[in-house]
Amino acid sequence: MSKDVTVVLAHGAWADGSSWSKVIERLRAKGIRAVAAPLPLTSLPDDVAALERTLDHVGGPVVLAGHAYAGGVIGSVTAGHVRALVYVAALAPDEGESVGEVFGRTAPHPDAPALTPDEQGFVWLPDEAFPKAFAQLATPQEQAVLRAVQRPIALAAITTPVGRPLWKDVPTWYLVAEQDRMIPAENQHFMADRMGATVRVHDVDHTPLVTAPDVVADLLTEVVEQTRKGL
Repeated sequence: MSKDVTVVLAHGAWADGSSWSKVIERLRAKGIRAVAAPLPLTSLPDDVAALERTLDHVGGPVVLAGHAYAGGVIGSVTAGHVRALVYVAALAPDEGESVGEVFGRTAPHPDAPALTPDEQGFVWLPDEAFPKAFAQLATPQEQAVLRAVQRPIALAAITTPVGRPLWKDVPTWYLVAEQDRMIPAENQHFMADRMGATVRVHDVDHTPLVTAPDVVADLLTEVVEQTRKGL
């Protein structure tokens, strides 16, 4: 169990832990341990349980970061050793809200895809959405990989109301992605302001962990350094 701060990273819908690989590399180069938690995306309780298993495994003080859908997951954990939260273009439902409700509070971007569950209740991102909305600033190769490894999300994951969110009790940062076509920047600013988060605004798309990893790694490094001062 590490006594230093560990960064735990939670991926969003239509992604897996590999989406954080560039950020992990950059944190490692700075001497910061980072672990990507595998989320099944089968329900909000399932994802919270999976994240808490990773937190238990890591131990020690943690800076917990979530991308997109995972904002609802990181805000729902109860692990006492989480010292700070970082939302990366992420959804932040308040108590009694679902991820889907806060996702839909503003009009969608014109290039945002229509999202419809399949017969088993899972939502897949259409292939054309990766270059048009999900990661429009990524290279064609990066977009191809994101399509190939996408993990569908169950409708149950985004329709379950959350309890009292952890962001009410620990320091919180928010990276607003101004070119986000999945979660409009207007909505991100609303959520960040409501949380009272420390806001960092960047001209990036919905997946800065892939397309602007230095921006994400620099923010996480800032939060780790602040957290270390409080230990």
